[in-house]
Formats: sequence, structure tokens, C-alpha cells
Amino acid sequence: MKVFKIIIIFFSLQLLAKAEQSSLNQLFQKLKNESDQNLAYRIEDQIWKQWTTHKSDDGLTELMSYGTVLMNNQDYDSAKKIFTKIIKKDPSWAEGWNKRATVYYYQKEYELSQADIDKVIELEERHFGALSGQGMVQIKLDNLEKALKSYKKVLEIYPSNRSAQTLVDEIEKIIKEETI
Repeated sequence: MKVFKIIIIFFSLQLLAKAEQSSLNQLFQKLKNESDQNLAYRIEDQIWKQWTTHKSDDGLTELMSYGTVLMNNQDYDSAKKIFTKIIKKDPSWAEGWNKRATVYYYQKEYELSQADIDKVIELEERHFGALSGQGMVQIKLDNLEKALKSYKKVLEIYPSNRSAQTLVDEIEKIIKEETI
């Protein structure tokens, strides 16, 4: 009987994961086609809500919220411990890696930040937040070509992102000036 219950739970979680992925795919399609900045922000918020909500109900969403509060309050060491704990509990949850990458960035640990960003992008290649973070890291590492590539990828996913467009324009200008 226990085995049967486990099988039911497993398949229920699989169906839930497929439904969440379908919803996320729809949101990304809307984001790609939305030119109205206000509507794009609303779609972005819905994507972030899905990214920061864990697929199970085992306290990881609440732990993510707590770690984010710590990070926003500049308690980076405590936040990093929380995000590391999340990663250990579920290494397939991209947002745990993304938040820890952000903490590493704030702590000027750019190589560690980039390593976590690589993991985020491996898990969710459309993660415009991680791609933007990668651009910031690469600017700090004085790798403008890679930063430019990151922001251009953001624009492929999220064409109405004004910050990414501004950074693309500025980085292209700097690169052009450096080659003259």
C-alpha cells in the first residue's frame, strides 16, 4: 500500500511540474511578444513568482523568502548559508543558485557568482535575471564582449527590457571607442 501511495505522489508531482512548465512557457511567449513596458513588467512579476516558488511544499519557498530578506538587509553571510542550504536540499531549483550568485556578486566574489550563474542557466536557459547578473559580473571582470553577449541574450528573451537595451548600447559604444 505504501508503494502505491508513493507512486501516486510521484505521478502527481510529475503532472504538477508539467503544468508549471507549460504556464512558464506561455509567460515567456507573452513576454517576448509584449511591447508595452507596463504589461511586460506584470508578466515578469509572474515569472519571478514561479521562479521563487518551490514546486513542493517542504518549506523551501519560505526559506527562499527568508534568505532574500537577509540579502536585502545586507546580511550576506547569513543569506549565503540559507541559499546554500536550499541548493543542498534541491540542486535542481535554479533560483537557489541564482540568489546565491547574487550574494557572491555583492561580496565581490565574481568568479563564484559566475559559477552559480552557469548553473542557473544550465537549469533555466531563459533566466533573464541570471543573464543580467552575468552581464554585471563580466563587466566587473572587464570582459565586455561576454557582458554584451549576456545582455543581448536578455533582449532575445525579454525584448522590451529597457535596462538591457541601455547596457547593450553603452557597452557597444565602449567597445567601439576602445577599438579606435
